[in-house]
Amino acid sequence: QVQLVESGGGLVQAGGSLRLSCAASGSIFSVGAMGWYRQAAVNQRELVATVTSGGTTNYADSVRGRFTISRDNAKNTVYLQMNSLKPEDTAVYYCNAWAREYGGSQKLYWGQGIQVTVSS
Repeated sequence: QVQLVESGGGLVQAGGSLRLSCAASGSIFSVGAMGWYRQAAVNQRELVATVTSGGTTNYADSVRGRFTISRDNAKNTVYLQMNSLKPEDTAVYYCNAWAREYGGSQKLYWGQGIQVTVSS
């Protein structure tokens, strides 16, 4: 089984920065695209950013220019650098990854989520 564990969330003032990390572990043969999503209290889960195994990135319009997604393929880890944070960025952030276990097929895995709170 592949597990994703997020870290780096917390409380920050508006205009501040946070860096989220998400590490994949388990019997991993390969990891494909990885991404970050978020869900505020009354909203649906929405895309924040994704990055392919080759490094191609995609961002939601609301975060483009403020957030940067990156990955370390050797560590099966994806990062989200969040700058110029706004109160509307407050949400539970989830990472996901397309991964294949040894002898298995590619599946989509999700982390447990981590809270990011931006105070005004």
